[in-house]
Amino acid sequence: MKIGVLALQGDFAEHIAMLKRLNVEAFEVRLPEHLNGLDGLIIPGGESTTIGKLAVAYNLMEPLKLFGQSHAIWGTCAGAIFISKDIGRDQPLLELMDIKVQRNAFGRQIDSFETDLDIPELKQATGSDRPYHAVFIRAPIIESVSGDAKILASVPDGRIVAAQQGHLLATSFHPELTDDTRFHEYFLTLVD
Repeated sequence: MKIGVLALQGDFAEHIAMLKRLNVEAFEVRLPEHLNGLDGLIIPGGESTTIGKLAVAYNLMEPLKLFGQSHAIWGTCAGAIFISKDIGRDQPLLELMDIKVQRNAFGRQIDSFETDLDIPELKQATGSDRPYHAVFIRAPIIESVSGDAKILASVPDGRIVAAQQGHLLATSFHPELTDDTRFHEYFLTLVD
């Protein structure tokens, strides 16, 4: 299995390190040809506007959209914004996933937090009953899901922080900043 990590900006190195812990071949993706031969792609956290502008500058928008039609893509934090269909403002988006996302929904950097989440799909896929300890940094929320997208996790007040639509996955939090490999393992189950 070969998984790419979009390496234009953000915490791509942490995702690559997590994949290597799982003995998965991981590759940095910066140009359209870097998608060739990959089985899946992770779009990391960072700054969604910057990721979008760089994807446009490097002619990655259409290749990424085409890749996402038949391959697994996981967007974490800014990556979740980038793969969504609607964020209520104008910036480059892949528009792959039937979710509406609100940027910086939990507040500024100082409002970053950690919390435990109950994620039944994660427990089923990995066989672990432990709650998932999630790290939120200037995190977005998923305001709504539509089509065949489904909610995977919400914080205690009901705001959606993880969703899935077929082979597409979006999380508001940063699994790569923990020692817990279960979310990466779950993403790998979506890769054909």
